Amino acid sequence: MVLSSIDEISDDPKYTIKTVCDQTGILPVTLRAWERRHEVLNPHRGENRYRLYSDRDIATLRWIKNRVDSGISISSAVAELRQMQKNGGLLEAAPVIPFSAPKPVTPAIPPAQIGHELYLALIKHDESRASDLLRDAYAMYDLNTYILKTLIPALVEIGNAWYNGEINVTTEHFGSTFIRGNLLGLFQAFPTRSSAPFILVGCAPTELHEIGSLMIAVMLRSEGFRVEYLGPDLPLEDLVDYAKYEHPAMVVMAATSPESADLISHLQENLSKLKPAPILGFGGSAFNQQSELIGKIKGKFLGYTLDSAVEAVKEMLPKTGKPMRGMH
Repeated sequence: MVLSSIDEISDDPKYTIKTVCDQTGILPVTLRAWERRHEVLNPHRGENRYRLYSDRDIATLRWIKNRVDSGISISSAVAELRQMQKNGGLLEAAPVIPFSAPKPVTPAIPPAQIGHELYLALIKHDESRASDLLRDAYAMYDLNTYILKTLIPALVEIGNAWYNGEINVTTEHFGSTFIRGNLLGLFQAFPTRSSAPFILVGCAPTELHEIGSLMIAVMLRSEGFRVEYLGPDLPLEDLVDYAKYEHPAMVVMAATSPESADLISHLQENLSKLKPAPILGFGGSAFNQQSELIGKIKGKFLGYTLDSAVEAVKEMLPKTGKPMRGMH
């Protein structure tokens, strides 16, 4: 093995996450988890907010992966790395994975363009092309951009095409189900932490439009929360009974129609009888379209957008996993 000073390796940010993962053999979801939970790297973000990595980052990741592959836990490997950096910054270079040489980043494709191409692939029932587009988008963009600026615009185009009679309901269902499957895969790929704040996410009774609810479940789990996604049309009595024994810090409910929104108007009262009582957070297009509904629900309105909802949850739940005082 060759010892190299980490300070001698270029720290110029120029590689996409896709290139880095190709070079190191680390999956994007694993790399993001390492960055979020162990602060392995702090990649530069360009003006377009895309992660950019350096040769130093690649060398560091190769070293860490080599340690993890040898049976060392990721937390122990990171502790070793920090100690070595403190003592002079020498890295024992891991064998280079035999991929092609890393290529500097090229101008990224705008996420809206991929969203439109995804729409075109889905209305043609071209699953292979749609899968390729989503794989490329996930490699290029951070999770929020991937969901908010790629998946949602594609879903909006699909919905508008169905409403205008340009596609039939079978095609609309195909596209929505395909994206739902992708989101479920992402949700299950993110690791969970047993010590993290526990959140139950689902849809109000009679509510069958679940993609928005699933999106926030993915985004919250990516932030490190312990999230259970319970799906559409939740019976409230069963939900409260489950919460009684599982003690979530928060219950998040989504509604897209005034009728389903009305059915959760007294849910907070029932949750407040539990010890400890979870916070009820709610949102969805029903409240975006009829803001007067917000005041009828006893709970915490999470905002008009998915990213604002995530930020609201982060503000309400401390790292200990218990609700902050004064939020009920």
